[in-house]
Amino acid sequence: QVQLVESGGGSVQPGGSLRLSCVASGFTFSRYVMSWYRQAPGKERELVTSWTSTGGSANYADSVKGRFTMSRDNAKNTVTLQMNSLKPEDTAVYYCNAKRPLYPELWGQGTLVTVSS
Repeated sequence: QVQLVESGGGSVQPGGSLRLSCVASGFTFSRYVMSWYRQAPGKERELVTSWTSTGGSANYADSVKGRFTMSRDNAKNTVTLQMNSLKPEDTAVYYCNAKRPLYPELWGQGTLVTVSS
């Protein structure tokens, strides 16, 4: 079964940290660009970070650069998103995404991150 399953969301105070995980199954993980998106209430979904299938590092949105770190483990079919120095504006549902040319785009179910004092 083709799926992406996220975990690790929750509530945290400003300045805190959370670690999100996404486990993939049912497809050739190593051939896909893996990304994290987020969607805040009342806003459009936005790209947070991406890791290409051949690249050795991630690219980040300016809003999270220096605070968020994406990692990828092709042996475990897993990507993670370490989020530090969280801000209230980071509150959103975070989605794991997998893309490969000529193949259907895949989305996880989303995990809610709430940053509030």
